[in-house]
Amino acid sequence: MINLFLPSSFVRMAMRSATAVALLISLLTPSCDTVDDTRIPVRPVFISFTDVGVWNTYGVAAALDYRSFIKDSRLPSGFPYTAQSATGFGGVLLVCDFDGAPHAFDLACPVEMKADVRIAVNSQEAVAECPVCHSVYDVFRLGQPLSGKAAEQGYGLTRYSVVSSAGGAYMTVTR
Repeated sequence: MINLFLPSSFVRMAMRSATAVALLISLLTPSCDTVDDTRIPVRPVFISFTDVGVWNTYGVAAALDYRSFIKDSRLPSGFPYTAQSATGFGGVLLVCDFDGAPHAFDLACPVEMKADVRIAVNSQEAVAECPVCHSVYDVFRLGQPLSGKAAEQGYGLTRYSVVSSAGGAYMTVTR
């Protein structure tokens, strides 16, 4: 058995060098966990819930609630769209996560990149799927791809901000 005794200064220097090499490799190597959520063309988004009554009628209040907003198709029916209202590239999917917080995503599949190819929510499995490429997304969290071409290529859903204003009204705006 060989017993090696190394001075502590040498050990610290070797550890710093190893850490520096690891950091350099991580900076130069693309991450497999990176998700591109900017593939969908930028379009204005503005959906205003002017009061609590409008939010209670058209918003999302409980875990796994969801609603699609497509101004050109007047969806949801009866929603009070205004001249300033805009629903992004493929429409807006408004969801309520497991903690009761609202989130919004563009409905257009980032793999297909067509305004009329929209993801469809399967609330029983808490996911959404593209009807064309069959990519599956976790829409009740961060819009991450779970399977299909989107997962292979790292394409997530485009996210929009949901901002709460005083008095309990909500409005969805671009990121």
